[in-house]
Amino acid sequence: MAGNVPPIPDERSGLLGFLAQQREAVKIAAYGLTDDQARAVPSASELSVGGLVKHVSFTESGWIDLVLRIPPKPFMESMASYQENYRLGPDETLTSAFEAYDRVAARTAEVIAGIEDLNQEVPVPQDVPWYPDDVKAWSVRWVLLHLIEETARHAGHADIVRESIDGATAMPLMAAAEGWPETDWLKPWKPAV
Repeated sequence: MAGNVPPIPDERSGLLGFLAQQREAVKIAAYGLTDDQARAVPSASELSVGGLVKHVSFTESGWIDLVLRIPPKPFMESMASYQENYRLGPDETLTSAFEAYDRVAARTAEVIAGIEDLNQEVPVPQDVPWYPDDVKAWSVRWVLLHLIEETARHAGHADIVRESIDGATAMPLMAAAEGWPETDWLKPWKPAV
């Protein structure tokens, strides 16, 4: 990831590149965590790093379903099922959450590659209370920008939750994950002994 998206040849590559960078930021926040640590809720919120990985995967998949005009599933049957979307369950692992997220990312890239015009309309479901009543359709471009924004927001949440677990912050975690050499100003994260 190296902190920045490389130069981009076109809009589509740029949108997918920035989305991929934000996905990686979510994953970096989980670098080196055990499954139990990934389930931990160490801050004032009810968020966990593993739950955030699970949530961004679920959310991206749902938006790509909208692009494909796959009718949305009922969002959640109850508040409990909604909250489960933000939790890494006892039978789930961080590895399985990453694998699911990688499959979602591959699907997104495949779907977007097959769309000729990023202005293609994505109908706004009319029975979802948090979607606007006065907008009939977004564009595929808008959906990608929204996914970047949504993923970046949750990457920030994951950073805060991670720091609450063991004090680790984004740049040292990135340095450790990518194998950067230690310098006077940046020391890659290492697990506590």
